[in-house]
Amino acid sequence: MDPAIKPATRAFEDATPLLAAPEELRLEAAKKGYLFFKHFFTREEIMALRLQILNVLQDENLLDPSMPLVDGYGNQPLIDVMTMEELNWNGIGTTQQVYHKVQKLEAFHAFAHHPKLIGLFDALFGERTFPHPRNIARIMLPSDKLNVTPPHQDFLHIQGSSNTWTCWAPMGDVPLALGSLSILEGSNDGGLLQVTGNPGAGGLESILCGLGYEWAEGDYEAGDIVIFNSMTVHKALPNQLPGRVRLSLDLRFQPASQPIENASLLPHGPFEWDELYEGWACEDLQFYWKKEQFTFLPFDESIRWQKDKIC
Repeated sequence: MDPAIKPATRAFEDATPLLAAPEELRLEAAKKGYLFFKHFFTREEIMALRLQILNVLQDENLLDPSMPLVDGYGNQPLIDVMTMEELNWNGIGTTQQVYHKVQKLEAFHAFAHHPKLIGLFDALFGERTFPHPRNIARIMLPSDKLNVTPPHQDFLHIQGSSNTWTCWAPMGDVPLALGSLSILEGSNDGGLLQVTGNPGAGGLESILCGLGYEWAEGDYEAGDIVIFNSMTVHKALPNQLPGRVRLSLDLRFQPASQPIENASLLPHGPFEWDELYEGWACEDLQFYWKKEQFTFLPFDESIRWQKDKIC
């Protein structure tokens, strides 16, 4: 069987008890390549940001007006006439116009600076955390035209420090059937894998042939998060719930002393910070990285050269 579609044999285990034991937290993170935290955020925090994002979709007439806003049901007749290019723009599951409005939300960017989240990564790194400003929202509209995100390592796209970690935070309940995130447990130890082309987000799929790692997955509730190393292979599952929009955030963090690639300081999308910041209340969230003294590493395109997938 193709290892990319091999069924999961591991279930997520709650790493919350490790928050009180940083050394054990680091050991478990190094062993698995990821950590899952149950109810890390309050449900109220998640639902507040969820509603802001859903309001953007509602303003664009992309939600079913006959259903409760918070449930996030798509306006299927309108979505069904959207093109593959519109739906798969930049791998975020919706149009550039919608994404621009989400990227302008101060609360969306502020979420990466949540004290509890910074505290978690401070403990994991054993030093001060730097949150990347290049925050990503996945606003996956319900459509058969959407390409599912393939198994991949984030390092291919981020580069910089290999000790960069991603926090995947669902904005609402995301059971397996809605298209949650699966992790290839222990794959952070496999080094940088070769890649082949794939139409899903990022355009690249890690070649998993001959690897003995097992997939881990589970249902997510609002407030749950999973964090994983940039070398850890992960993938999205297909959305099998008709009409439902799936919302999630990709937030990235690294030790402040480590090198970075310059694109990690740019907006996600063809936008400009000055324009995105219009109307923001908190100046501390704006251009905060200019206080840092980074070593910049150039982007290495050669690690993205595509091979034939032969298993």
